[in-house]
Amino acid sequence: MKSFAYVDAANEQEAIAALGTQRGRILPIAGGMDLVGLMKDYVAQPDRVVNVKRLDRTIAATPDGGLRIGAAATLIELVEHAGAARAYPALVQAAAEVGTPQIRHAGTVGGNVAQRPRCWYFRNEEFQCLKKGGPRCFAVDGENQLHAIFGDGPCHIVHASSLAVPILAYGGTFRVAGPSGERDVAAADFFQMPDENLMGENVLRPNELVTHVTLPPPGRVRSATCEIRFKQSHDWPLALATAILTMSGETVRGARIVMGAVAPVPWRAQAAEAALTGQAVTEATAGAAADAAVRDAKPMSGNAYKVQIARTAVKRAILKAAGLPTV
Repeated sequence: MKSFAYVDAANEQEAIAALGTQRGRILPIAGGMDLVGLMKDYVAQPDRVVNVKRLDRTIAATPDGGLRIGAAATLIELVEHAGAARAYPALVQAAAEVGTPQIRHAGTVGGNVAQRPRCWYFRNEEFQCLKKGGPRCFAVDGENQLHAIFGDGPCHIVHASSLAVPILAYGGTFRVAGPSGERDVAAADFFQMPDENLMGENVLRPNELVTHVTLPPPGRVRSATCEIRFKQSHDWPLALATAILTMSGETVRGARIVMGAVAPVPWRAQAAEAALTGQAVTEATAGAAADAAVRDAKPMSGNAYKVQIARTAVKRAILKAAGLPTV
């Protein structure tokens, strides 16, 4: 990889001061699960990397009964946090499915949320694709088995983060810090489609960092995440879904359903939510909601199979959240 300078930031203020305004020249590194691979493949070629592992990594309840997660917390710390598992099971389930035990011990919450796309054209230095400033998205006419079935391009990546899906479903917010101060960004506004931000996937400026994730009080809901992979060992999901159900007895009074690995951003399935609201959860009603979730899918030449897989992920997430069998 290209040689680079290394800044070992002792705290948030030092980390922000070490970053710069030019995209790609100075990059943060925590667990390095994503950035090191990008650097080895010459997709990322920073002049300087800034260690952000000393940022806040605490996971603690907020005064109103929510949860505040430091971005430097490792995935395994989130998985093993009893309070998080009790109040936000869909988030902990997603974290438990990421990578391997070694990756979960090193990878961080902030790193998982902000990781770059896994598109093989983007990751290959031989292809100057649209997302790297090139003339076109090679997936349109090329190998697109793992690409988006929602979103209409012009870049057909799928969002790589597993944690982003339940964070959006729970209505979480991100604390973003930079040289101009801090701001809270709702998860619904944090992630950006390629037609909004072709060179990135979120609202972060080059000199800003995600420092915390805050989840509101869960309330009386039932929630679950379901992930489907090609293989059960280390692999990225072909599709995943989080379902959060507000119940009145056995009737769904409100639902939030978000899909992952199917679009350039975590994809809210509002049609599925509407189909489920007012219904008791059964295999039939979960299936009808799952049908609604994928009704507007537009698969590419090689990934029509993902429509059925995404449907299955949504159906299983709903049934799992309701405490019903998923087989």
